[in-house]
Amino acid sequence: MTGSTATDELRHTPLHDLHLELGARMVPFAGYEMPVQYESIMEEHRTVRGAVGLFDLSHMGELEVRGAEAVAFLRYAVVSDPGTIEIGQAQYSMLCDDDGGIIDDLIVYRLAEQRFMVVCNASNRFAVIEQLMTLLEDGDLAAEVEDRSDATGLVAPQGPLAATVLARLTDLELDQVANYHFARGEVAGIECIVARTGYTGEDGFELFCDASRTRELWKAVATAGAGDGIRPCGLGARDTLRLEAGMPLYGNELGRDTNPFEVNLGRVVKLEKGEFVGRPALQAVADAGPRRKLIGLQMVDNAIPRAGYEVRAGGDAVGTVTSGTLSPTLGTKIAMALVPAPLAGIGNEFEVMVRERPQRAEQVKLPFYRRPRD
Repeated sequence: MTGSTATDELRHTPLHDLHLELGARMVPFAGYEMPVQYESIMEEHRTVRGAVGLFDLSHMGELEVRGAEAVAFLRYAVVSDPGTIEIGQAQYSMLCDDDGGIIDDLIVYRLAEQRFMVVCNASNRFAVIEQLMTLLEDGDLAAEVEDRSDATGLVAPQGPLAATVLARLTDLELDQVANYHFARGEVAGIECIVARTGYTGEDGFELFCDASRTRELWKAVATAGAGDGIRPCGLGARDTLRLEAGMPLYGNELGRDTNPFEVNLGRVVKLEKGEFVGRPALQAVADAGPRRKLIGLQMVDNAIPRAGYEVRAGGDAVGTVTSGTLSPTLGTKIAMALVPAPLAGIGNEFEVMVRERPQRAEQVKLPFYRRPRD
């Protein structure tokens, strides 16, 4: 395993200097100094919904799992079943602890028969590596894990015009790359893994490349999309976009104190595949039903809910807002919250405590936003 030395200092992606040149407002995030916005979060958000935005995701962790028994190892380590996906396909998954708590949510890409790329959240990179290495050392499966994070750049054009822009730079048949699939090929003369597993609720691509060529790749995509109004986008827009799309964020909706069934992701857990880490605990939750449920709230009163705000029902404190914002697309105030499962139901009334005052909210169906289909 290489490249996994932790540090207390803020790390920089290969595009750090470029973000400064573009006038980005930089903030600490998951151990990195990252752009939260360039000009306006609202405009960046709307650019992704209406045209194409460009994100630097090079802070994400990329681990390679390979070896004669890589499939068996991953089937034991994660809650999904990577053995069921084909080469060129990706799978959303989670790494859980013995008690069913979520260590991280992941995307697993099958590169070859016994070779995978596991993409994890930057904040959990070292926790994921530690968990996988512990499982390797405690077991007897022929597999190895290599941390490729520092050697990998990741640029993501997202939005309805993403395919149009990318088609100008590659000979890959992008319409053959389905959702949660990927292809290998050149983009602007740079070897890339071109994936379609976005986190914005829009169409889009994730371009994995050698870290040394990340700046070149970014500039090529930005130039190709100039006539389509492409705009660099930061963490602020990424957060409002994923919230509208009802997508969970580790540290907000997901954590070691939550399990997949509580956050509406029980479908990811493949209990029938056999033994895996956390299976007994997760089987018990599946049998009894989760105690809590992640719900969508739309504010009735004119107040913006924020993460950590108390949620009440009938005057009693029952839960907590996990994420909340003013939706740029819908023009309404929205939130996700964890509440007791028996209280959850579309149309049910709640109150969110905003500045110590109860503000009315109503449960609505998730996601808040779905992109128009052709």
